Amino acid sequence: MKHVLVLYYSQSGQLKSVMDRLIEPLLQCSDVHCDYQEIEPVRPYPYPWPFYKFFNVFPEAVYLDGCPVKKLQLRENYDLILLGYTSWFLSPSIPVTGFLKSTQAKQVFKNTPVVTVIACRDMWLIAQEKMKGLLKDLDSRLLDNVVFTDQGKSLYTFVTTPRWMLSGRKDPFWFFPAAGIHKKEIRSASRFGERLCKALQNDEERGTFPLLCHMGAVNVNGKLIATEHIAHRSFLIWSKLIKKAGAPNSKGRNVVITIYTVFLLTLVLTVVPLNMLFRCILSPFRKKSLAKAIEYYEQPSGK
Repeated sequence: MKHVLVLYYSQSGQLKSVMDRLIEPLLQCSDVHCDYQEIEPVRPYPYPWPFYKFFNVFPEAVYLDGCPVKKLQLRENYDLILLGYTSWFLSPSIPVTGFLKSTQAKQVFKNTPVVTVIACRDMWLIAQEKMKGLLKDLDSRLLDNVVFTDQGKSLYTFVTTPRWMLSGRKDPFWFFPAAGIHKKEIRSASRFGERLCKALQNDEERGTFPLLCHMGAVNVNGKLIATEHIAHRSFLIWSKLIKKAGAPNSKGRNVVITIYTVFLLTLVLTVVPLNMLFRCILSPFRKKSLAKAIEYYEQPSGK
């Protein structure tokens, strides 16, 4: 009997829907037992997010401060861990980071292969790089990565995703598509569970090769690689300024947050479109370096 730990933290319920569908074949497999657990912060985060509460978690998310989480009832050892997380400000969500920095995680993750499952807007590369570092600190091994991104073009999701997070509304409006991952994509997650079930039956998780290659588990949008790196550098600077302005939800912090949001909106309306145009012009001259970057970020489960 193989024992699989399935962990996740989901505010809107979308990531839970992905995880439910993905592990469905594992739950039906007589040779596999799934321990399905939700990571719960001691102090729950609101959903939908009030505007200032959302941006107040910005510095702590970027710098991987984490938060206290409730202790889970877990076995001492697992054959495989499936870890579902969402991206907050190009970082793993604070509750997931909080758990991964806990004593309990150090015990459970040590020497255990991990499959990460990401559900986010469309920018997850930096978050996964940070996740790799967190898993390395736990002496665990990243075996595979599966990514589900929101439907619609990137420019559309600049509007639809914040609207969803701040109001709870994800329905289509005007010319904008619905927010979130397409239902068809969520339903397709079961194919990964089917593959993992067969792999566990054959002890493949003990090897060094990924289990989900050539299944469309990861598709990197090369146009967003540079944008993510630029955004992350900006996040590091602004989150440090916001931290220095005061404690979470303090007046000083909220003043700097107000300045930052005006800056961010200006950036999105001016610099981002120009940057996309500039990189589109240069793309024919950067094919080799871009292909190399895509290959790197698609590891271990890409084409």
